[in-house]
Amino acid sequence: MHIVYLHGFNSGPQSLKAGETAAWLRQHAPDIVLHCPRLSPHPAEAIRQADELVSGLPADTLLIGSSLGGFYATHLAELRGRPAALINPAVRPDRDLERFRGEQTNPYTGEVYTLGDDDLRALLSQRVAAPTAGRYWLLLGSRDETLDWREAAVHYRHSRQAVFNGDDHRLNNWPKVLPEVVAWARRRLSSQV
Repeated sequence: MHIVYLHGFNSGPQSLKAGETAAWLRQHAPDIVLHCPRLSPHPAEAIRQADELVSGLPADTLLIGSSLGGFYATHLAELRGRPAALINPAVRPDRDLERFRGEQTNPYTGEVYTLGDDDLRALLSQRVAAPTAGRYWLLLGSRDETLDWREAAVHYRHSRQAVFNGDDHRLNNWPKVLPEVVAWARRRLSSQV
């Protein structure tokens, strides 16, 4: 089995959740191969990079996406027919990232870039209006300070959801729920083979 972890906006493979995922897999599921690519800050390029990776992996691949990475994971899950676990996913990043238009510095990578109109248009074009029922597992924090968890709950209303009361955008409960996410993915992927 393979897992592709897609990080969020101004994040990277060194993020805390990515590290927690890698550490848990090393200890409890060494048979799973984890891929955590450093995504371009430009959405069109980020999707191209992620799709190139996912399209080359076997059918037993789970996508995990956090925040903007959850938005990307949704796009790829629909494109490639893969299941996805989404951690506080962005639903309308074309709208939510508007306030970040202009020069940005990624604190994880140090990369300086400009978020522009083309980036926001690319996000709009990647949006999945009606996610496939049952393909996703949403993991939401009810005190998400970055995104409104209720928007994601409605958008993915036909998918499994877990709302962690009092948890925030970082989702501190991630290490506790990761074993169940992996078990869910194994069941789903084995039934598809």
